Amino acid sequence: MRARVAILLLSALFLVACSSNDEKGPKYATEKEFYDAAQRQLKSSQWDLAIENLQSLESNYPFGTYAEQAQLELIYAYYRNFEPEAASAAADRFIRLHPQHRNVDYAYYMKGLASFTEGNGMFERFLPTDLTQRDPGAARQSFAHFSQLLARFPNSQYAPDARKRMIYLRNLLARYEIHAANYYMKRGAFIAAANRGRYVVENFQQTPAVPDGLAVMIQSYHVLGLDDLAQQALATLKLNYPEHPALVDGEFNYQHTNRLGDRSWISYLTFGLFDKKDPPGFDSRAIYNPEFRDEDFDDEAANPA
Repeated sequence: MRARVAILLLSALFLVACSSNDEKGPKYATEKEFYDAAQRQLKSSQWDLAIENLQSLESNYPFGTYAEQAQLELIYAYYRNFEPEAASAAADRFIRLHPQHRNVDYAYYMKGLASFTEGNGMFERFLPTDLTQRDPGAARQSFAHFSQLLARFPNSQYAPDARKRMIYLRNLLARYEIHAANYYMKRGAFIAAANRGRYVVENFQQTPAVPDGLAVMIQSYHVLGLDDLAQQALATLKLNYPEHPALVDGEFNYQHTNRLGDRSWISYLTFGLFDKKDPPGFDSRAIYNPEFRDEDFDDEAANPA
């Protein structure tokens, strides 16, 4: 009786193992079947299945007819599946393996696009958030990748969309510096604030953050007693941005002068951790910022088909 039970158990385990091996093995017999299946899944937004079949295609037919195209479409599938790091890695791999490929510009473009969307989780995709207050690392990386694309392939079909995204990213990076300057002013670090404002004026010209950079400089220099520098920045602000909200009847309103004296003893002991989160400084985006919408960017350019 025991021997019969043992035989039945071994038979069941053998059948399960065979079934498991069948599931792990190739689902399609030819390279074209793999590719056609991946195409159907891409069109129906079945990104996980498309990734699986594109990977299997490349593994089983690394030198096949569809191998290079499958590598490009794998970048796209990772990107659409909200896996920006995997998309960027796949793009790097394609560039390394096929540096002279006629579509290598697509891989450079997708590296920029992957970084462009990196860090945008579920809430960021469905709820409005101020990306200018987020870590700018991904934005800087995306800007660098798009710059590389334009330097290598200025006439690429992806160049127009890359340029639009670079304008958006440059504005975002400049605004991040203004947020940092406002933060420093709130804590009375006016030298650091003035340096941030000057950095925006000198390195992000023609961005909508420049007028706030000038305002930061004016207020910080005024508090530091550097009146000549404050007057120079004020003259520039009046001449180029007369509608700035800090100007009242042509004069600068020092409404945020030295908030250091307004801090409570709790603020000092906790290094400002429990202060109001919104910085009190300058933000004239309502007047000068261009509005970027999703339709301003060419999302269809990401599709390699």
